[in-house]
Amino acid sequence: MPKTWNPGQAKKFARELKLRQSYYVVYDVATNMARYEDKQLYSEFVFTKRLPLTGSPCTDGGYSAVTLCQTYGPVYDKPPAGMRNIAGGGPQVGAPLGEDHSAYLDEAELRGMEKLARQVADPRARRIRGRRV
Repeated sequence: MPKTWNPGQAKKFARELKLRQSYYVVYDVATNMARYEDKQLYSEFVFTKRLPLTGSPCTDGGYSAVTLCQTYGPVYDKPPAGMRNIAGGGPQVGAPLGEDHSAYLDEAELRGMEKLARQVADPRARRIRGRRV
């Protein structure tokens, strides 16, 4: 079972963490702005050194353990199950082909798609609601 530290346990997290081990935080994504994105994504942080003055563990990017936990908490020691890493590739959505297309493209289909691409790229050939632009 993964261990969790809430924002109120930031100092405890800083004391208990191990250097060079990965820790994870979860982000909520605004799906009204990123319509095809997952609702939650996780990010990975690795603490590699200690700050010179306070001795608090920090990442290469400069986040101290206390600041990370208070800002983005809760922090997990294992990646959340069923979530995608924010640094990974996004989901594949949409395509120029219909839902019923499930085969390789032949020469006629490729020519048709190239023609569509040329028409969209040429502002004189585009039509909006039946009239030329």
